[in-house]
Amino acid sequence: MTSELFQPEVLWEVGAHLGEGPMWHAPSKSVYFVDIKSRKIHRCAADGSKQQTWDAPNQATFVVPVKGGGLVTSLRDGVYRFNEADGSFAQLHAVEADLEDNRFNDGYVDHQGRLWFGSMHDPEESPSGALYSLGLDAQVTLADPDYRITNGPAMSPDGKTLYHTDTLGRTMYAFDHENGKLLNKRVFIQTEEPGWPDGMAVDANGDIWLAMFRGHRIDRYSPDGKLQQTVKFPVPNITKLAFGGDDLRTAYVTTAWKGLSDEERATYPQAGALFTFRVETPGLAQHEFLIEASK
Repeated sequence: MTSELFQPEVLWEVGAHLGEGPMWHAPSKSVYFVDIKSRKIHRCAADGSKQQTWDAPNQATFVVPVKGGGLVTSLRDGVYRFNEADGSFAQLHAVEADLEDNRFNDGYVDHQGRLWFGSMHDPEESPSGALYSLGLDAQVTLADPDYRITNGPAMSPDGKTLYHTDTLGRTMYAFDHENGKLLNKRVFIQTEEPGWPDGMAVDANGDIWLAMFRGHRIDRYSPDGKLQQTVKFPVPNITKLAFGGDDLRTAYVTTAWKGLSDEERATYPQAGALFTFRVETPGLAQHEFLIEASK
């Protein structure tokens, strides 16, 4: 299948309730993503073939590769090692195990192999969520608290700026990043209706591609916060994208039917599909989590 530049096409009509967390896995030339509400981890080849699905014991919200092989994901009470061979999950670190109404959301691995991940209030009412890092010292660190819904995070190509989104506040923040520490929190952009800012990815030019839930689109912003481009979709709920393919110029995009009425689901039958489109500027390569350093 050949995707036209900036023209989204369905890669897999998986029908995800809440598709999230796409990740390009270069060693296997495949795409991983999750369906949070259906408690599933999915994988397919770059062309949508070789589809495989695993059941998770709880809401898995992201998948990242591990240095040396393997995968790490999140469940409701922490960070877990995921074994594809037998579908098992082994806890690495307990996080927020006492906050029963919370779950995790997006995850990201930085240049140094550090894992960044956010939590959120599952009913989306209380600001009990936070941004965390799991660093090279094997410690989980609270980086930024008081979110109802966290989204992102992602970093600039040089690793000096971290972006993170307060979805219900329609605000993306930028932080200065120095060896795992976040400084100088500031408003990067405030998004416009329709839609709510969701997951994101950064390309090799430093542009930020932001998925808009209920917005039918992905918006591309320059590093100085100016809107550069909008990619329109035939479904409302765009959740996140990842760049992949051999040239890192294919965007893989998760969507969701969460929150749609029966009438809306009939109007948008492709809601929940995995989409793809081609871009001009390549994305950044997926970093690998240094799991040995975090034990």
